[in-house]
Amino acid sequence: MVFSVFRFGDYLSEYFVCTGCALLCDDIEVDVQENRINTVNAACRKGVARMKGCTDPLVCTVDGKEEGIDKAVQKAASILRDAKNPLIFGHGNSSSEAQKLSIDLAKMTGAYIDDTSSFCQGPLVEAILQEKLKTCTLDDVRHRADVIIFWGADPSNSHPRHLSRYSYYPRGKERQRGWEEDRTLISIDIRRSDTALLCKDERFYRIPISGDAEFMEALVSSLSGKVPKTSFDYEKKRILELSNVLRKAKFGVICAGLGLVYSLEQLDPLFKLMDKLNELSDFHLIPMVGQYNMRGFNHNLFEETGYINRLKFDPQNDEPLHGPEYSIVETLYNKKVDAALIIGSDPLSSLPYSIAQNLKDIPLITIDPCQTLTASRSTVTIPCALGGVEADGTAVRMDGAEVTLKKIIKTDRLTDHEILKMIMEAI
Repeated sequence: MVFSVFRFGDYLSEYFVCTGCALLCDDIEVDVQENRINTVNAACRKGVARMKGCTDPLVCTVDGKEEGIDKAVQKAASILRDAKNPLIFGHGNSSSEAQKLSIDLAKMTGAYIDDTSSFCQGPLVEAILQEKLKTCTLDDVRHRADVIIFWGADPSNSHPRHLSRYSYYPRGKERQRGWEEDRTLISIDIRRSDTALLCKDERFYRIPISGDAEFMEALVSSLSGKVPKTSFDYEKKRILELSNVLRKAKFGVICAGLGLVYSLEQLDPLFKLMDKLNELSDFHLIPMVGQYNMRGFNHNLFEETGYINRLKFDPQNDEPLHGPEYSIVETLYNKKVDAALIIGSDPLSSLPYSIAQNLKDIPLITIDPCQTLTASRSTVTIPCALGGVEADGTAVRMDGAEVTLKKIIKTDRLTDHEILKMIMEAI
């Protein structure tokens, strides 16, 4: 990746990668003076907030008292060394280099290892890595896509630059006339989101909660020349009109959000729809991943083990144990975990209280740039440099493309990679 540098007086301006979400936009211009970020240009509101840093930075502590990094590392190593069934969780906001060390640490300690994909976009990423779903890059979408479907997703709020940079508004190499004439935007959702408003009534398809599988089956029937049927009496004419649009697409993409993932008990209806679409046209799927490097963890663990999440390592066995019973949700619910290392995540905020409360009963280690609810309940907290702002490294974009991160400002804080390395050496 090439970084252009310009100087204006005392200001240094460069193009950097934003780690505000998994779009990893690489055209961000940042004005820096005296090692402080003053202005961020081109980024969305989420990106600006991320790049300007934590409003409440994490402090290095042991048992609630501020301590030096060496003592915190020693205490963290002691907790993991003494635990019989430790958990290592998070990774969505960690560099790929740190993620690989987390995997090595899990092997060393016989730990459970998991990430947020086990209760969000994991099934889609796994199907893509197993080549069960056809995918493409965001650059392909920008240059080639003429039909874009946001299914159970609202990028206007979750990924504010998706529409403007990659999917709907850009004028691509094969889509020179852009959104006015060359692209069709479709929203399939249970509510009229801000993205659905852009589609107007003509291209917004409102379905009931958990109606995604039936709607997919109706589309498959329509695409097969049959009369579509749904138990919720959806207007058949509209389904036929939609299938006509999809059939004529030259390069289509389904951007799948959590609304789609949570609605499907199994991915079979989605597989059938994608197979039928690709009999008639050229369709791809991209999961709308949230955290900037969640997909990186899935790729790294898959390359190492053949699985993307939900693992338990056994130091006496080369083959890890895998299954839903090894997810953070199940291990906490069944109280199988006796210590936890949380890195780049905040499970006390994101998990249901009935499950997350079990974290309060065990020693916790938190590695994060910012103060979080999980950190406030942790035995050990170790602040790390903010990825893509105070630390360089690599990450994997939501479409699977690897992106290089470059440090913008200097910091005394260690990177997540360096902290994990110290803990492993101490163990």
